[in-house]
Amino acid sequence: GPRLGMVATAPPLSAMSSTPMPVPQPRLPSPPATEAARQLDELLADLGHTQSKLSAAGQGAEGPTEPSLDKMLGSLTRDLQELGISAAPAGVCAPCRKPIVGQVLTALGKTWHPEHFTCASCGRELHKGPFFEQGGRAFCEEDYHQAFSPRCAYCAGPIREKVLTALEQTWHPEHFFCAHCGKVFGDEGFLERNGKPYCCQDFLALFAPKCQGCERPVTDNYLSALQGVWHPECFVCTECLSSFAGGSFFELEGRPYCELHFHQRQGTICHGCGRPVSGRCITAAGRRYHPEHFVCAYCLGRLHKGTFREHGDKMYCQPCHDKLFV
Repeated sequence: GPRLGMVATAPPLSAMSSTPMPVPQPRLPSPPATEAARQLDELLADLGHTQSKLSAAGQGAEGPTEPSLDKMLGSLTRDLQELGISAAPAGVCAPCRKPIVGQVLTALGKTWHPEHFTCASCGRELHKGPFFEQGGRAFCEEDYHQAFSPRCAYCAGPIREKVLTALEQTWHPEHFFCAHCGKVFGDEGFLERNGKPYCCQDFLALFAPKCQGCERPVTDNYLSALQGVWHPECFVCTECLSSFAGGSFFELEGRPYCELHFHQRQGTICHGCGRPVSGRCITAAGRRYHPEHFVCAYCLGRLHKGTFREHGDKMYCQPCHDKLFV
């Protein structure tokens, strides 16, 4: 697995978990050995001399030949040994398997020619800067994060430092915010709907049922009536705003009314006593009466349809009407 370091995590939120993300620490190849560097300087200084000797020897043959690097190094090694200079290889390069004579780079427990220590993805040389390891291979920083870092659920970009885990996904901490207003969540946490996070205020405004009386969200105690929900304090008579004794109410056009104002709206109030007419009633001159209240305004005798007279807004029997107004 990758050899990674640890970084601090974001402060935990009340309704989400923040998991520390192991952040890979860039590593540096070991500096070249001083003795190897000295030997390389001596080899390079004598390389021209050795190449001249090999070229001169080749001119005596059928034609000039280009000496291979391996032959040149072998001859150079023998020449140096004759001079009493040790030129033993510093190691074997891991990818090319050739001896390393000169500058040697040590990384991942192996030795390399510096130019052969490259990113496993893009091939860029890594000996001059930091690198990241995964599965025994070296990567430059950009390719490592693109290939192995977790992805942010919001921007889909690699998460290089702190990682926040919520809703079974990973996020950049600055990208975990309310899906409606864009506010970053504080201590109050968040609420989830259809896989998206919302602040409490927006969640209630968007998804909580609305009170039929005040149209504000219903979040706690409620009453269910008239195909909707109500705050208990909002379920009152639409006309007089009084609560309903015993819980009974009358409905008119989807709104609740007490008995008096229901009948008042319906036009079923007794013109004689001012109370609702809910049983038998008498209709006269466009007004309704309890049968017992349909009486002469002067003698209080019971009236009968066809035997009364109207004067002003009052009803009179025929004798009283004639006596008073004729």
